[in-house]
Amino acid sequence: MTKVVVAMSGGVDSSVAAALLKQQGYDVVGMMLRLWSAPGKEDSNRCCTPDSMAQARRVAAKLDIPFYVVDAKNVFRETVVQYFLDGYARGETPNPCLMCNRQIRWTFLLDHALALGAEFMATGHYARIRNSEFGIRNLLRAVDESKDQSYVLHVLTQEKLQRALFPVGEYPKPEIRKIAESFGLPTASRADSQDLCFLAGEDYRNFLQRNAPQLNQPGEIIRTDGKVLGQHNGLASYTIGQRKGLGVASPVPLYVITKHATHNTLVVGTQDELGFSELTARDVNWISGEAPPAAFRAMVKIRYTAKPVPAEVTPLAGGARAHVRFDAPARDVTAGQAAVFYVGEEVLGGGIIE
Repeated sequence: MTKVVVAMSGGVDSSVAAALLKQQGYDVVGMMLRLWSAPGKEDSNRCCTPDSMAQARRVAAKLDIPFYVVDAKNVFRETVVQYFLDGYARGETPNPCLMCNRQIRWTFLLDHALALGAEFMATGHYARIRNSEFGIRNLLRAVDESKDQSYVLHVLTQEKLQRALFPVGEYPKPEIRKIAESFGLPTASRADSQDLCFLAGEDYRNFLQRNAPQLNQPGEIIRTDGKVLGQHNGLASYTIGQRKGLGVASPVPLYVITKHATHNTLVVGTQDELGFSELTARDVNWISGEAPPAAFRAMVKIRYTAKPVPAEVTPLAGGARAHVRFDAPARDVTAGQAAVFYVGEEVLGGGIIE
């Protein structure tokens, strides 16, 4: 019997993933990570609250599968949380879920799964895998595009995808809840959570103030032509495209265009100045393991919640970087977020926006 470890969170998606795999005849083991939380907020980290752990244990008991908790507090703090802080220090807006998927779920937890004798690791992510010729595994969007999480999984290499299973990606979300009910799982009606787990419901600005107070250095707010309009309260407090709360007087609405960390300046402009026609991405991962040999057309997603937009993508530097030229200027292009490349329902790869 093929053994598979399911990364459980106490939510409905990973619970159903475990139930489906058990039904399909796999030897299923549940495994949950205990992640880092700010001191005093251990009960609020949405990924591993005591309630979430209790829910996961109940699901494992209902399915009659073993269940283990793995302590990942230190490695999570040193990689994911530090990545979050370092990104803001560079004037970027980092997406720590990318680092978590790369280093915590699909390295740290996968290593534990393999050590337990598992051949595969499954998660409750909404995405799909398709086997292609020559043994390559393709990463695809989920059937339910409103829940699709392929954006944060573009970091997976062929080595990781060969070990990956995403059972819920084949179903729409309402169907997943019905399946949970049919199995009698206690998580069937559990609400989805959206915010970053380690923030524990706290505003990220307060988290940065407490953990990296040096980022809250005031500086100049300038127009794109260099005219000084006022002072900001620290670059980390602002996001690209932000309109409200700038604290400057103007006869027309102004938006955050970009942030210059080296000069500690916040650049603002009109809505017409907001879009970017191109971007460069670093640390590009190509799902197939090789960069395309030439420029190609793709739909490019520049944030987890953004709609993909048409562009031409050109691999650079042997594929480690990529240049993206949009058909029309794209709003909210943000350094630190990922640009992910789609051709049809397939994810070709993606990298971090510079």
